[in-house]
Amino acid sequence: MDHIHPDNIPLNHFLALPRPDHGLAAAGTPDTSTLAAHDFDVDTRTGFMPPRPLSRLPQEWASWETALDEARSSRLQLADKPDLSPEDAERSERWRDRVRQLPILSTDHLKRSEVLLRRAHHVLSWIMHFYVHSLPISVSEICIPPPVTVPLLQVSAQLQLPPVLTYSDDVINNWEYITPPTSEFPPRPPALDNLRCQTLFTETRDEEEFYLASARIELRGVEALTLMRAMMDEAFLGDATALRRITTYLHTLAGVIRELTSILADVRKGCDPDVFYNEIRPWFRGADSSDGKRKWVFQGIELDPTLREPTELSGPSAGQSSLIHALDVFLGVDQYSHSNFMSNKPVPMARAQTAPAVLPAPGTSGPATATFSSAPGSSSVPFLTRMQSYMPRHHRAFLRHLSSNPRPIRTLVETSGEKNLLEAYNVAVSALKVFRDEHVKIVALYILVPSKKAREAAGKSKEDSAAKGTGGTDAFQFVKGVRDQTAGALLKSGE
Repeated sequence: MDHIHPDNIPLNHFLALPRPDHGLAAAGTPDTSTLAAHDFDVDTRTGFMPPRPLSRLPQEWASWETALDEARSSRLQLADKPDLSPEDAERSERWRDRVRQLPILSTDHLKRSEVLLRRAHHVLSWIMHFYVHSLPISVSEICIPPPVTVPLLQVSAQLQLPPVLTYSDDVINNWEYITPPTSEFPPRPPALDNLRCQTLFTETRDEEEFYLASARIELRGVEALTLMRAMMDEAFLGDATALRRITTYLHTLAGVIRELTSILADVRKGCDPDVFYNEIRPWFRGADSSDGKRKWVFQGIELDPTLREPTELSGPSAGQSSLIHALDVFLGVDQYSHSNFMSNKPVPMARAQTAPAVLPAPGTSGPATATFSSAPGSSSVPFLTRMQSYMPRHHRAFLRHLSSNPRPIRTLVETSGEKNLLEAYNVAVSALKVFRDEHVKIVALYILVPSKKAREAAGKSKEDSAAKGTGGTDAFQFVKGVRDQTAGALLKSGE
């Protein structure tokens, strides 16, 4: 497939512009620019997905692409695979040795392009996960070699992302057309059945369908973003006509969310739960969600004095979807769904714009040290708020802008006294709650049930092995709690 080379991007396109520090220059000040696509990298056709992700880095970084190609073509196996053969183990070690022998490539020329940086993060984080999860389980400490550590941490610092596989790496920037359009920038959104993945761990249809379910949700959600913008425009007018239009838009938004629910449910058609749990999911676990207690040690970090030890290494999670966060923030549901529900008393948390003040800069934390513990510490930052640090920085700026809206829809509904508007709002919130009902079912089917089977096969009790999500949480309790608190956002007549 052909791909966009950075030199071929039109001069007036967002990605050809200098990379601004959206909303971060003034400490504590949210970005209050317009909701134009070029401000937040939200495409009118593909939403939070790029119109066409880069599929290959230029020749200067070909050795990274080659290493990833070899990992895939070698069909590397998980180190804890029950029937791992000596031949599989030897093949994995030969590949890891080639990775250790790679040169430490400069990232200086990557910094001129957001597109190149995203592809580099994709390639290097996939290489790291292939490396980490193919290491023999007898190895007590996971040492990531300098040829991966140095450029991955440098690229991650530029993108303000953690140096680990994220939702952006396995969904947002991991797709391509089956039948490519005739132009570099197609005029219409891609058809949901015209997608395939660029990179896979297992080369199975199950893995591809798992990622594509999320990709299809992102693309179908473009209409939701359009409706949000229309409602925000009407809210600034605030007259009787505007309220009637917002009422109609909310019903339409509910219909879009119902379609997202159907797409989510359809993951069952292409991805087998046992295959997912045992063969796919272990590959993209981060340090926080790995079952073992082994440290992840980033070797070579001392070669660049600007680098810091990573503290965010949770791995990809559906909680990193900017689209779902945008729905929460726009409807005012985030005050409920993003609360730290795992404590005894759920407490509504600050809105999304407060996240930068609470969270460390992604991928950095304190002075560099030789080693660090990858075990997640206790934190008062709610999981969904923390997951925003795994999103592309422009999308975080979008959420901050959305949450700083001076006329929030929920407040407008509460103060309008319009019964039809309140009912329409509740219809939209209820649709989001049903979406999360489906997510609860998916987590039960794909994580809870297979983990129970695994415990019983190993003769372990329930307490021996919690069913963790890839973000490091107790997966079922997490999605169930978010679902329950979404329902708590419904408004009662007269509120």
